[in-house]
Amino acid sequence: MTPTPPGPVPVSRNELSSRPRAEVERLRDEATRQKDLAHRRAEFWVKVDIALGFPAALLAGVSGAAGLASADARVPAALVALAAAGFAAGAGFLRSDSRRLGNKRARQAWAAVEAGARMKLAKDHVLPEDLGAVLESRQAALAAYEGDESPSGPIPPVPG
Repeated sequence: MTPTPPGPVPVSRNELSSRPRAEVERLRDEATRQKDLAHRRAEFWVKVDIALGFPAALLAGVSGAAGLASADARVPAALVALAAAGFAAGAGFLRSDSRRLGNKRARQAWAAVEAGARMKLAKDHVLPEDLGAVLESRQAALAAYEGDESPSGPIPPVPG
């Protein structure tokens, strides 16, 4: 038995041409998972926003009405007002509205990555340039969680 010499392993031409396709498939699958995750997170933050905002508004109204109704109701009205303030402070602290918007932006960006990858995979041969385009849209999707808008405006579509 002769030991094989260390060095580069020869790669067939067919294997080289299938690497970009495999990577684009991997990116498509990642985009699908991330899109679904962003969708679930956006739905969660909508529920949190409602769960904190509605009781805050309701309790604030009840406490105001109770405080104006009679002198005896001022102490319970103050306690209800404190509860309303607590709900409002919790909603402000969690920033559920901005988190919901960030996840909606991310969902749209990941959907663009997924669509771009599907278009690239529809071609007979996936080129390294195609992989580069999908990777650029992935970077834009990752940045979509941050801030209001990406520096260059909306996410550009990946050319087919």
